[in-house]
Amino acid sequence: MMSVQDFVSIPLGQSIRNNLSFRKKIKKAPCIFGVNYFLRDLKTGEFLNAPRDKHVWVKWMELRVHGDVGALKAPTGLIPKYDDLRVLFQKVLSKDYRKEDYIKQFTIRVPENLAKIERVKSFYREKVSDAPEELFQILDQQRERLLKAKELFGGCVSPENFEEE
Repeated sequence: MMSVQDFVSIPLGQSIRNNLSFRKKIKKAPCIFGVNYFLRDLKTGEFLNAPRDKHVWVKWMELRVHGDVGALKAPTGLIPKYDDLRVLFQKVLSKDYRKEDYIKQFTIRVPENLAKIERVKSFYREKVSDAPEELFQILDQQRERLLKAKELFGGCVSPENFEEE
């Protein structure tokens, strides 16, 4: 929501309330995907994704919407399974997809995620006077899941630690 704030024609708090209200009225929630095309390796600083990799992410999203692939439950949401991506990289890009690349790309960086939650909460508390309390509750729930994962697995949590949905 922070990235689209200049394009929302109603107050941000009202927009969030509208979205939360809409979700409560429908039987099945729509799929929402987040992709970080600019994720960098912690050691080298190099990008972990090639520009054409987005073709695979979009294809995975399509398959996910139709229920053709599963996912793993991470503290921040659902993530793709390695075997599904390995097949898609070969099929879509004729490219091998190494497990070590998958682990780097889908490892949850707990400190960075916790810092982001605090930045988002701060933004909404300071800039959006009518932000609904439910938004902060959702962020706090995610924070708790991240802290639990950190306690169990450390600051960087490999996708190999997550269970299937």
